[in-house]
Amino acid sequence: MKAMQVISLTLLCALTASAQVLRFGRCPKPAVQANFDASRYVGKWYEIMKLPTNFQKGECGTATYSLKSPGVIGVLNRELLDDGTINSIVGSAKARNPAEPANHFKYSYLFPSPPGPYWVLSTDYEGHSLVYGCTDFGLFRMELSWILSREPTLSQETIEELHGILSSIEINVDKMVPTNQDADYCSAMNQ
Repeated sequence: MKAMQVISLTLLCALTASAQVLRFGRCPKPAVQANFDASRYVGKWYEIMKLPTNFQKGECGTATYSLKSPGVIGVLNRELLDDGTINSIVGSAKARNPAEPANHFKYSYLFPSPPGPYWVLSTDYEGHSLVYGCTDFGLFRMELSWILSREPTLSQETIEELHGILSSIEINVDKMVPTNQDADYCSAMNQ
């Protein structure tokens, strides 16, 4: 047991220093989008808000999904860094259980990032998406969440609705930070 406590404390220190959202206890098992349809989910999504991460440091974040093969979605995440450069990461997502495609996506990228799983908690495919991820580390869990939109903005009413879903699984939505999607500021992303 002592070894597990030392490992957990070490992970806690490392992840806390890198601005991850850590909490005591095991990951919740949230309800996911019913009848998730990956073919309707593909395309470009704009990041509206997120829980802070150590692997996203920019603004103007987007996620573009494409169908690679049955059960596999291609992922291209992009962001604009403070120095004006565009940071991108390419990967893929695969449902752990094809019968539940919105549940437990396992992402794999070309360089290290948190390993998922990620859950699509809510989407209407045309306007919003709420994604949540959680990984257990012994006594602690690391949580990730993004509110995405097909447009660079999203109504406050929809944001509050999605915050309600997160709050229902005890996610502190006050820790979420907005992503700058100002058209002038983000113009380099569209070139």
